[in-house]
Amino acid sequence: MEIRVFDTAEQVGQAAAVLLAAQLLRKPDSVLGLATGSSPIPTYTCLIDLNRRGVVDFSQVTTFNLDEYVGIPESHECSYHRFMNEQLFSHVNIRREAIHVPDGNAPNLEESAAAYDEAIRKAGGIDVQLLGIGRNGHIGFNEPSTQFIYGCHVVSLSDSTIDANKRFFASEADVPRQAVSLGIGSIMNARQVLLIATGSDKADAVRRAIREDVNPQIQASILRTHPDAVFLLDRAAAAQL
Repeated sequence: MEIRVFDTAEQVGQAAAVLLAAQLLRKPDSVLGLATGSSPIPTYTCLIDLNRRGVVDFSQVTTFNLDEYVGIPESHECSYHRFMNEQLFSHVNIRREAIHVPDGNAPNLEESAAAYDEAIRKAGGIDVQLLGIGRNGHIGFNEPSTQFIYGCHVVSLSDSTIDANKRFFASEADVPRQAVSLGIGSIMNARQVLLIATGSDKADAVRRAIREDVNPQIQASILRTHPDAVFLLDRAAAAQL
């Protein structure tokens, strides 16, 4: 595991974009695992700029997103389908059929989750997985637990995750209580993992993930066993290290 600390969140985003751009220059048909939330937005902004300037080409890229809420329309302002379209996909030359986001409205969520893992396998696996980290140490929507769950699955969101995400909704009551998320095995199968953490509210989770024993109560701690995991932190997020 590598740890890189930068002065600002903007620099963290730029560093992640540089690493992703390098991956696409090496392998134009890369499979990227993408994340939502506020942390990766600077990364996506930088990638959009690189694409517009002809440095990065998305025409052969395939993407798989980490997660999606259960039970809200894809057009909902808080859906991750819409987030990705607004923050990245609608601004770059990616093929629409190459974009994959878990289906939070599938008639059978378990079957849909299993099919999502199979689609990743058929695509050749994820080359680089971009991650954020929750205040409780979750990655994707893999919440603190007694175990690490391997495959894509349906998750009941913890109170702390609901509280952290209520700012995006009209009220806490509107926050979905479930999500579909890649499992820890699916994440760990990525050839490289980039974890972005910015802001002082992530400092405790970062410390626990890096300094405490590998433990499913802090799901991000498993990344210490990955052969190519890079933590990109601003000084606020790294303050407790």
